[in-house]
Amino acid sequence: MKTAIFLDELKSSLLEEQLSVGYGDLVTVYPYSEDEISTLLKYANDNQLKVSIIGNGSKSGFGGQQQTDDLLLSLEKYKGVVEHTVGDMTITVKSGTNFQELQDYLAKCKQKLSLDPFSPTEATIGGILAANDSGPKRYKYGSARDSVIGLRTVYPDGTVIRSGGKVVKNVAGYDMNKLFIGSMGTLGVISEVTFKLRPLPKYESIALLSFPEGNAEDIKSFAVQVLDSTLEPVCLEWLNPTISERLTNQRNYTLAIAFEDVESSVHYQEEMLRSMAPTHAKIAVLQEKEAQSFWEKFYEMNRKGSGMKEVTAVLKAGVVNLDVLKVVKEADLLQDLHNIKAEVHGGLGHGLCQITLTGLKEDVAAYIHHIRKSVKALDGYVIIKHLPESLRNEVDFWGEKPSYFFLLEGIKAKVDPNKLLNPNRFVGGI
Repeated sequence: MKTAIFLDELKSSLLEEQLSVGYGDLVTVYPYSEDEISTLLKYANDNQLKVSIIGNGSKSGFGGQQQTDDLLLSLEKYKGVVEHTVGDMTITVKSGTNFQELQDYLAKCKQKLSLDPFSPTEATIGGILAANDSGPKRYKYGSARDSVIGLRTVYPDGTVIRSGGKVVKNVAGYDMNKLFIGSMGTLGVISEVTFKLRPLPKYESIALLSFPEGNAEDIKSFAVQVLDSTLEPVCLEWLNPTISERLTNQRNYTLAIAFEDVESSVHYQEEMLRSMAPTHAKIAVLQEKEAQSFWEKFYEMNRKGSGMKEVTAVLKAGVVNLDVLKVVKEADLLQDLHNIKAEVHGGLGHGLCQITLTGLKEDVAAYIHHIRKSVKALDGYVIIKHLPESLRNEVDFWGEKPSYFFLLEGIKAKVDPNKLLNPNRFVGGI
């Protein structure tokens, strides 16, 4: 009855194609403009309606989302370039814009957005920012917080605010952009984003160093040598044998070191790397198209089990950068203990790891508990990026509440006192 009432009211201000009713009478709204987003949120706030936000659904399993009984706000039709200043290397886009489509558009101007999210063909700009998603190239590119110079955000009461600006150099003060990036859409709906851009690299390659013996101390010593050298890689990603076999056909621990620059510089760094590499390491270098093909396979995140009873979970772990070696090793060893297939990789320059698990539901749950305990011993954390619905009530997506949780609660209470936006999507059930 409640659904029917507000559905009739929404029909008076929106086109028929902008509304749909799905399973459980969940109403989905597809706004075309920022004004429509604002109007909808104000209506929801006034009528105490819970609102979940979605782009293309690539992050739907991140944060433990449970569909609400009220409104699903889809930004699927809210996309496109608002302004692109080629000379200043900045661009403003709507938040529903597809990431890969934006990169293809920028490539025509020999520019790119310096982000490398997982599932790039599915991910939208809003989803990437809400989850603060990033991949191995974060070592060189930085995170979404480093690329964003301005946001337009719609608060839960419909108020539109602007943070940052449209130029790289802004007036000093509180960087409000960082408040919304990574907040899982619990503080407002990001409507427009202004990014600073990078030139499209002239050339790229990936050096794959395979370590058949897997000696941790030798690998750590080599990683420190690379980090302290004049080399300028875009990533130093440590791969466990399971993911290495899928990507390289070699079942060994592998270090992927990528370079992007003019061709002569890339080749110079490759030769310098060869001279530094341990004698027992096998080196293969993928040039240009082969390197691009490698990344395409790498970023497509599996979210489905391989059998009728199997499920897939995706975890994100954060530790001090070189402790990635310990996390990857431990995560690899736990495969046999829990009868799990685990694809594990982590950045030796930034300390973030991703663990993709495939196995029976009870084995996946036990594995998550075990790896969390191990990572906590390293003063790190483990959060869940994807989990099947059958496990969402059994496993905590965010783990223990951090010591600063009271600050997160205070901000949420100030911005969204009625707790309408993306309920239970953030730390501690915010």
